[in-house]
Amino acid sequence: MIIPAFDESNGSQKDFLAFFSDVLAENVTIANYESVLGNDSKATYWLCASNVDDALKLLDAGVGKIIFNLDTYLQIENDINHVSPQRLGVVVGSSQSLSKIQQAAHQPSVYILAGDLATIAQDSNVVEFAVSAKKNLLPEGGARRICVLTDRAPQLELISSLDKVNLDVIVPKQFLTTSSPAESGKINIGQAFMASAITDRADGLYPTMVVDERKVALGLVYSSVESVAESIKTGTGVYQSRTRGLWYKGATSGATQTLLNVQFDCDADALQFTVRQNGSGFCHLNTKSCFGAESGISALEKTLFQRKQNAPEGSYTARLFNDAKLLNAKIMEEAEELCEANTKEDVAWEAADLIYFAITRCVAAGVSVSDIEKNLDKKSLKISRRPGNAKPKWEAAQNNSEKPAAPAQPAAAPQPVATESGRIKMNYHDATKISSKERADLLKRPIINSSDIMSRVTPIINAVRERGDAAVLELTAKFDRVQLPTTVIKAPFSPECMQLDEKTKAAIDQAYDNIYKFHDAQMDRETLVVETMPGVVCSRFARPIEKVGLYVPGGTAVLPSSALMLGIPAKVAGCKQIVLATPPRPDGSIVPDVMYVAHKVGATHVVTAGGAQAVAAMAYGTETIPKVDKICGPGNQYVTAAKMLAQNDSSCLVSIDMPAGPSEVLVVADQNSNPAYVASDLLSQAEHGADSQVVLVAAGITDEKLAEIEEQIHVQASRLPRVDIVRQSIPKSYTLRVANLSEAMDFSNDYAPEHLILHIDNAEDAIPLVQNAGSVFVGAYSPESCGDYASGTNHTLPTYGYSRMYSGVNTLTFVKHITSQQLTADGLNRLGDTVMQLAEREGLEAHRNAVAIRVADLRK
Repeated sequence: MIIPAFDESNGSQKDFLAFFSDVLAENVTIANYESVLGNDSKATYWLCASNVDDALKLLDAGVGKIIFNLDTYLQIENDINHVSPQRLGVVVGSSQSLSKIQQAAHQPSVYILAGDLATIAQDSNVVEFAVSAKKNLLPEGGARRICVLTDRAPQLELISSLDKVNLDVIVPKQFLTTSSPAESGKINIGQAFMASAITDRADGLYPTMVVDERKVALGLVYSSVESVAESIKTGTGVYQSRTRGLWYKGATSGATQTLLNVQFDCDADALQFTVRQNGSGFCHLNTKSCFGAESGISALEKTLFQRKQNAPEGSYTARLFNDAKLLNAKIMEEAEELCEANTKEDVAWEAADLIYFAITRCVAAGVSVSDIEKNLDKKSLKISRRPGNAKPKWEAAQNNSEKPAAPAQPAAAPQPVATESGRIKMNYHDATKISSKERADLLKRPIINSSDIMSRVTPIINAVRERGDAAVLELTAKFDRVQLPTTVIKAPFSPECMQLDEKTKAAIDQAYDNIYKFHDAQMDRETLVVETMPGVVCSRFARPIEKVGLYVPGGTAVLPSSALMLGIPAKVAGCKQIVLATPPRPDGSIVPDVMYVAHKVGATHVVTAGGAQAVAAMAYGTETIPKVDKICGPGNQYVTAAKMLAQNDSSCLVSIDMPAGPSEVLVVADQNSNPAYVASDLLSQAEHGADSQVVLVAAGITDEKLAEIEEQIHVQASRLPRVDIVRQSIPKSYTLRVANLSEAMDFSNDYAPEHLILHIDNAEDAIPLVQNAGSVFVGAYSPESCGDYASGTNHTLPTYGYSRMYSGVNTLTFVKHITSQQLTADGLNRLGDTVMQLAEREGLEAHRNAVAIRVADLRK
């Protein structure tokens, strides 16, 4: 392949060199590089440097590659070993010096030889070195290059033959021309460039991908040696039509192209033209690309530039262009909201808002997205790094926003301590060395800012209550990024939406059977009858809640287990209408696992929405989504807030299963526990989310045993796909060492965990000591995972300490109890005086009279 070179001392001009990805610039120094290279990107240039300081300054300035002579490179090798080899080259000189550079520990990406091309091509040492260098890929990808600097115009055939053995040819600009035929002593630059190209097509053409400044594909065309040479000569997009010959893009339509760069792919059998597209677009259908309309940031940029030129009257974007203060205020507002966003969906949503206003600011100043990307690329080339601290006013603002909560609020849970580099480690506390206040702090969970969450959820609930299906569809498009035609799928469900492999179906079926068996045994089918006194019979009987809503978290996740845990007890209870809500996947469908479970439990509707809008739809009802009487199911803080807001609205008339916080587990382990098992149970909960909390209460454990558990936590966590989440949750968690099992169970009952796991001898004997827990896992062979999926118990459990007063979801969650009483005449006569006396004491004469009027008849 040919690499152009120019020597500024000879007054050479750059002109067509700008189209090449690599250009050697001789006699360009630290003193004159700015004036010679101008303000454009310097990433394509190779500049020579004689010392480390100059080299680093040039690299920081964005120069693509720094070339040293061999002796200098060997002297300063240790001073530049932090620089990527991709940015370094060495002038080796003669082929005899190759062995010398091979001794360097930090091999560069480019080696430059000088001499007669034909002679070098015959040198077996050079060829062997070139072939081996090409196979020795760079750490960041790409092949090392061996270049030969020539002092005359080479033959095109020689360029081709050298390329076959990985030898590039550096040709000074004075030997290059765009004329065809070339002047005496020169070669045509386009022909020289294409001398290394390969094609297996009968017509000798080369597939060419045309891309814009952002490397977005515009279309596929063909090139020839002649068309490439003409394109470089004119600085425009020129291609080879298979029917019309040379094709000057836009010559008739006006949609011309300004050539920016030409390069081969890795096999030199295809080309990429980078162009600036002018006019209506590349495609004859008047779109920018042959692959359809623009989208995302490209579409936004295009719209904003159009709005800047000719915005519709009353357009918000036009207002932003005309009101700099408003635009600046919106950028700062959206930046703050992005910093406050917590969930993945919120971060994406707020980032999109910020990008819109930021690009509007750029367009107002005439800055394109391509300009932004060029600056990003330039900054990525910097070698020296600033500390990166925020300016004082922003540091102060952030510090002020993190002041301690007001005294009326509970104190935050203990903050994570710094761990040794890279090690995943829980905090440690010894019960004998902490104060009663410190112990009380360990019982607290991280504070949830409910007021902020409620303020975000309330408008969502109001929108759904007021506008029904339309609001649900809009909010699903906003938060789930899915445009849906309808909000609900009604039973019976199509077999196509429930297609599963047999192994998955068998697993769901077995889990279903176990969960059903356990929950069926809980059903209260007998009427309780008690004669409280002669002639007075009181009874209590169960009836199903008629309409229930089940919230199953999901979207990109597959959570058939939550559908089973909620749907089965509702079915056992006999609920007449089971409405299941779950977020849709990116294509708008519901995962087949959940649909299969919905079918098995007899769901009547599946709502294709998630978050607060799904809760609101079930709580208030819409045109297509039935209103329910009770909503059950886990979810994030927005789902929980929506459930609580709906329950507190008397006009809604809906109840919920329980409040909820982040998932948690407390493990009690003794000296005989298996460290690997203990660690695995802690981690199975820690991977739920960054806000999950796991607690290990070590009862009478030695230092050695505790060290084994800690080692297992680190080793097992490091192998997990969700290790990044674990790295956030584990440092917020802790180990508490206590003297014995009695102290361990006291702490557990005070903590009131969602999951309690007993890794102790004779674990079943400790069950009578359990006062507060969502679910208990007894012994070494009862991992929490079994309860989460298929043992039979329910995994929708009270968190955040609510197990002190709430049960987990069960069959009775979906029934209500009705009492009745029946009195005979004798019974009323016996009880009447008591009732009348109490009614008289309360001043409720009508109550007294309802009894007195009957008793008077009985006692005549």
